[in-house]
Amino acid sequence: MPNYLLIYHGGKTPESPEEGAEAMAAWGRWYEELGAATVEAGNPVMKSHTVSAEAVREDGGSNPASGYTILAADSHAAACEMAARNPIVLDGSGSVEVAEIHEI
Repeated sequence: MPNYLLIYHGGKTPESPEEGAEAMAAWGRWYEELGAATVEAGNPVMKSHTVSAEAVREDGGSNPASGYTILAADSHAAACEMAARNPIVLDGSGSVEVAEIHEI
């Protein structure tokens, strides 16, 4: 079964401890729903830099990553269905990029 890299873009920082607890609970429910499909839960990421032959951009580009997860799924479509139930997609604060990991 192939693995898929989910790259999070956007999302929002909780403004209170209560919002933080609600966000963590929503993520916990999502991971519980995914069950064994979760290969690596991943983490949020800090400020990103974009490196090219011309320069290093310290702003992360036009849509910087905010975190990642690795899932196992039968197909790209199945991985996208799982990503569609992610908390940042459901609350409209971000998006999830889904890419199959090519093992070499």
